[in-house]
Amino acid sequence: MAQLHLDLARSAAQTELAAHLADLRHEFSLPADFPPEVLAEAEGAAADLMGRLPKRDRTDLPLLTIDPPGSTDLDQAVHIQRGPEDADGTAATPADHEPRTSAEVAFTVHYAIADVPAFITAGGALDAETLRRGQTIYLPDGRIPLHPEVISEDTGSLLPGVDRGAYLWTFQLDASGAVVSARLERARVRSRAQLTYEQAQQRIDEGGSESGTLVLLREVGQLRAGQEIRRGGASLRLPDQEIAATDHGYEVLNAPPLDVEDWNAQISLMTGIAAAEIMLRGRIGILRTMPPADVDSEARFRARTRALGHPWPEDQAYGEYLRGLDTADPRQLAIMHAATSLFRGAGYTSFDGDTPEVTVQSAIAAPYAHTTAPLRRLVDRFVLVTCLALTQGQPVPAGIRALLPALPEAMRESGLVASRAANAALELVEAASLCGLEGREFSAVVISAPSPEQAEKARAEGRLPWGEVQVEQPPVLARYEGFAEAGSQIRVELVTADLATRTVLFRVVGQQPPPDPVE
Repeated sequence: MAQLHLDLARSAAQTELAAHLADLRHEFSLPADFPPEVLAEAEGAAADLMGRLPKRDRTDLPLLTIDPPGSTDLDQAVHIQRGPEDADGTAATPADHEPRTSAEVAFTVHYAIADVPAFITAGGALDAETLRRGQTIYLPDGRIPLHPEVISEDTGSLLPGVDRGAYLWTFQLDASGAVVSARLERARVRSRAQLTYEQAQQRIDEGGSESGTLVLLREVGQLRAGQEIRRGGASLRLPDQEIAATDHGYEVLNAPPLDVEDWNAQISLMTGIAAAEIMLRGRIGILRTMPPADVDSEARFRARTRALGHPWPEDQAYGEYLRGLDTADPRQLAIMHAATSLFRGAGYTSFDGDTPEVTVQSAIAAPYAHTTAPLRRLVDRFVLVTCLALTQGQPVPAGIRALLPALPEAMRESGLVASRAANAALELVEAASLCGLEGREFSAVVISAPSPEQAEKARAEGRLPWGEVQVEQPPVLARYEGFAEAGSQIRVELVTADLATRTVLFRVVGQQPPPDPVE
């Protein structure tokens, strides 16, 4: 993993970075501390934890969590076994077809989701505050949580070795990974282990004594990825770029995603699809939707793949094509970045009574709902409560039903703020990492080159055209000026690294902007 270490104590640039990061809260009007009445309500709910635990006891399940390092807001825990559920588990109900015999059940997946609804009083101060916040916002110098920490990092979190309430999904899968049946219930659970993605991947790769859930997660995850391709769905597997705070400063981390991240995500996607199906049958809920790419966008992407020497075959599924790309190859990395143009327009659609016109999330190629991260994302709490009511034949609680129409806009606004703040933070750290290095040369890969139209416009305006490069070290994705082909490896010179404007600009070595016209 490529890293860039920034020592805030050793240079004026890094001291300036810390100040600019702190200013982001004001610039984007991010929520500050929770109001006293919200904290009081949360602390009261947390103090009554034992009284809020479900009666159904599934602490027998050896669940485990897999999250980024340092995580304490643990939303999900998973357990997978071969064959049908053990005798002490109740029979599952059909997902979207008739139940099959136990001989046809190849796997049982238990997926526990934090029981956040147990801490929320409809119409209370905490309910209103979470609607205002929408989601947890993560910044390099700290997070701005959706819920007070007494819930999000303690009594509501699926921490190891302690009893917690959960919305427990139980899926039975056939040998192809297709869902045979699904069940949702509230239950008391106890996670056995808290792993990072790196730890989980290492244990799977080593093939040691851990022969249970982790090994089966690989098997089931791969089968579900095959189901995704057959549905016509696709996943973008771009190298991760994130900022990590350390005792000494900040690190920019850049690395390809681990396989276990994809396998784990497939369990979450399976759950979101099941939740969407439940709500569509019940004619009430909220979906995560995205329209398919238009014909022109798809044609431009196909042309880009041909230009980069790795054409997308007409008879190959989109998801299968993307999964076959090797992002270690600069040209194929450029294709993967170009594929983001087809993943646009995602939003939320609430409904009550009539089924919405658009029900599908086109990248998943199925109806889908966010339901597996209620500690960090508001909408998931509403989906969980709605699904449980529908599966039990009960009316959706009035407090949930009344707020469904307001959720799409609340999530849209919070998503925009979270995205803009995160992008600004990354721009700041990248600028700080390069500050004072103007004039130096770096190795880079061209991710996006200027189109002929853009190049012609630049010539007419007396400047070089702009594109985007991935610098190898430090791992910075930034704008460049000059002429270069997408997917090519080039040398670039740093022109600007400005913290005040959050601007980083490179120029292709050996190319200069046209001289100013003589008056």
